[in-house]
Parts: sequence; structure tokens; C-alpha cells
Amino acid sequence: MEPLTMFIVVRKDLAKKLQWPTGSVMTQACHAATAILHMTREEENTKEYLADLDNMHKVVLETKNEGSLEKLELVLQTHNVPFKKWVEQPENIPTAIATAPLRSRSPEVLEAFKKCCSLYR
Repeated sequence: MEPLTMFIVVRKDLAKKLQWPTGSVMTQACHAATAILHMTREEENTKEYLADLDNMHKVVLETKNEGSLEKLELVLQTHNVPFKKWVEQPENIPTAIATAPLRSRSPEVLEAFKKCCSLYR
């Protein structure tokens, strides 16, 4: 059986263009991941995911900028994929998206991840 996997997407331009420290960028991913787990805590996939803490799967991706993060957000909404977009306050800057634990995704969602994202480097 395919493992449950969380996908976490962070804007690359936060570090490159906006010069955010690495720790601050990592924090954005953590905020989004923690928030979606809390939001979906009553869903079966999340319960199963959290029941085996030593074997959790996550894929951390990067996207170019706010525009590409928004494109990914629209695709996830269209395909009813549960996610949380983290908006850093008080600056009101969208920084990251984390999906709820997923077992399978539609070809369109896979294509959006391919088109909008690459592995975080």
C-alpha cells in the first residue's frame, strides 16, 4: 500500500530574493505542516499518519515565488486536496503550503506539483 505522505511547499524567493535566514524559511514549513495536521486531526488519514510517528513520510518542495504558490493553491482547491497555506503575520506574506497526509493524488495534482515545484534545495 502506498504510504501516507505530506507535501510541504516553500517559496524559494524567501531565501534567495528576500534574504530570509534559513531558520525562518524552515519555520514557515513547520507552521504550515503543524497547522494542517491540527486542522485535519479528526480525519482518518491524519489519525493513521500520526499513529506511526517513526515512519512518517514528507516531501519538501520549493516553488519560485508567490505567484507559483498561488497557482498550486488553485490546483489543490480544484481537486479538493486538503491543505493549509501559511501566511506570515504581521507582514501578511504567503510563505508555504502543506497538504494533509495523502495516499494518492489525481494526475492533475501530480502535474501541478511537477509544474510549480521542485525538490527543496
